[in-house]
Amino acid sequence: MIKAGIIGATGYAGAELVRLLLGHKEAEIVWYGSRSYVDQSYASIYQNMFQLVDATCMDDNMEELAAQADVIFTATPQGLCASLINEKILSGTKVIDLSADFRLKDVSVYEEWYKIKHQAPQYLEEAVYGLCEINREKIKTARLVANPGCYPTCSTLSIYPLAKEGLIDLSTLIIDAKSGTSGAGRGAKTDNLYCEVNENIKAYGVAGHRHTPEIEEQLGYASGEKVTLNFTPHLVPMNRGILITAYASLKKDVAYSDVKAVYDKYYEKERFVRVLPENVCPQTRWVEGSNYVDVNFKIDPRTNRIIMMGAMDNLVKGAAGQAVQNMNLLFGLDEAEGLYHAPMFP
Repeated sequence: MIKAGIIGATGYAGAELVRLLLGHKEAEIVWYGSRSYVDQSYASIYQNMFQLVDATCMDDNMEELAAQADVIFTATPQGLCASLINEKILSGTKVIDLSADFRLKDVSVYEEWYKIKHQAPQYLEEAVYGLCEINREKIKTARLVANPGCYPTCSTLSIYPLAKEGLIDLSTLIIDAKSGTSGAGRGAKTDNLYCEVNENIKAYGVAGHRHTPEIEEQLGYASGEKVTLNFTPHLVPMNRGILITAYASLKKDVAYSDVKAVYDKYYEKERFVRVLPENVCPQTRWVEGSNYVDVNFKIDPRTNRIIMMGAMDNLVKGAAGQAVQNMNLLFGLDEAEGLYHAPMFP
């Protein structure tokens, strides 16, 4: 059995990791880390775990955890993993970081967008960006995996095939994104109170959201060119889900069959990316609770643009599910182990 430890087990992403790992045939959780709830029963914080988890929360002593675990998940705020990680830890265990600490290769870009000093820049080059559908082989041999952000996962997978094949003018790319409120985390914030969120939709992080450089970097790798784009996220009054609608100009005339063949080239054999039938738009309700990403596209010949769409659960494929998928790759398991759940509806 793979012994797994979680630091940040009482946040939404951490709690989703617990749920998924409890159903994993090859893994057991040996450490429920939570700085806010040390010595409290985990099931008293998440009562859905009553009689399922008989453990108390522990601290974030990563070195002690590394001596007990084969893999450590850090579902923590930006900066914490980088402040704790060292060579001793990485020589003894695998680390899958769900924060942004190791996603960006340029430390100056990280510090500019996240407004904090990077505490472990020496590991940036080594860290593997854990988007399984794109970096599968690199992930298998990694010590440190940077689990992608939720918006970047959905955005990149929706756009990647066309960027890779050079079919779109990336200088014209605009991404409109919507997310459920769990994406903002479990911390108490006035803007996330029920009365503030209910019956409302709003843009936030306009022209400055932290996930922008992550999307630009990944699409830059795909296209082989520097990418600068507009990314605007919106908060929607629902618990889970991300919907991406992206727009770009086409570089040449294409038919539906041409573009469909490109998407199939990259995703036909992928377990968790579903290319929908023609004229069927992705919806968050059809991926909720699952590790699936539904993608599709629509050509607009009138404007010579293409609309690329994607939907996924921000807590599963956007966080914990992708982390488990990465763990499976690291340990040579079936990539879908622990992730076979069909989407929930209603």
